[in-house]
Amino acid sequence: MATHWRLILNGKSAGNDAVRDAVVAMRAGGATLDVRVTWERGDAARYVDEAVDDGVHCVIAGGGDGSLGEVAAALAERHEDAATLPALAAMPLGTANDFATAATIPLDPHDALRLVADTPAHAIDMLRVEADGVRHWCINLASGGFGTEVTVETDDGLKKLLGGLAYLVTGIAKMGRIEPVAAHVHGEGVDWRGALIALGIGNGRQAGGGQLLCPDARIDDGLLDLTIIPELEGELATTVATLVREGRGAALERVGERGRMRAVTIEAQDGEIALNLDGEPVQARRFAIACVPARLRMHLPEHCPLLAPARLALR
Repeated sequence: MATHWRLILNGKSAGNDAVRDAVVAMRAGGATLDVRVTWERGDAARYVDEAVDDGVHCVIAGGGDGSLGEVAAALAERHEDAATLPALAAMPLGTANDFATAATIPLDPHDALRLVADTPAHAIDMLRVEADGVRHWCINLASGGFGTEVTVETDDGLKKLLGGLAYLVTGIAKMGRIEPVAAHVHGEGVDWRGALIALGIGNGRQAGGGQLLCPDARIDDGLLDLTIIPELEGELATTVATLVREGRGAALERVGERGRMRAVTIEAQDGEIALNLDGEPVQARRFAIACVPARLRMHLPEHCPLLAPARLALR
């Protein structure tokens, strides 16, 4: 049976010649590949619904982490199970491409499409996030504290000029004015209260232009990875500089609290907390986050680091 793909392309990338060439090449090779371009909020969800109705086999998110998260969320929100939904794929075209980098998805548009043709779709988890009773979905990472502020405040013009380095520049500029967030974080085996400067709840591993907040996370283990970086008097500037500059897991082990669980709750102790969900900032007093196992299927590289080794062997 012939396969039918649909590329949902972020409007910012509509004039990308490499994308156009990749689509033309795949069509010349026999692929049925339609393209839809987003213009405003809600377009991606509408195009996903249209793809399901049209019997599309794979929906490809063309854009950055936010575009991938929007398409993945629209798929996850539907009532069908993963086996009957279109598979998901990514064409990384953003500034940071944090999910694609951690998953080793090719950044070249043609190679990203070849990945869809050459690899089977693999079951992946999604994070279901209830923010003061409003449901959201997250494919990569929910991050809070310093990392969220950096991502939200990085200027679009700076991102165009410097790429992922823009997050580093913004982060260094903020180091002298970091305000810790008071929170209660609790779940299986974790009951933490205090002031934090960074928080990561991972399906994926990194966010904010390379900040490696959940270095051991797997996208198919049915569990979320939690990292808390507490306020550290005296060591604060050094610690944050290390995280922003290098994003090393070793720094997390030195200063952070980490755990792995099926669900976690974050409650603000004063006002609201902002979490960045795949690039989308959400503010709430209470976040209830659960890992939903095998919610979608996704085309990933053969030796993707985000897949559990035992499951890789079964492919």
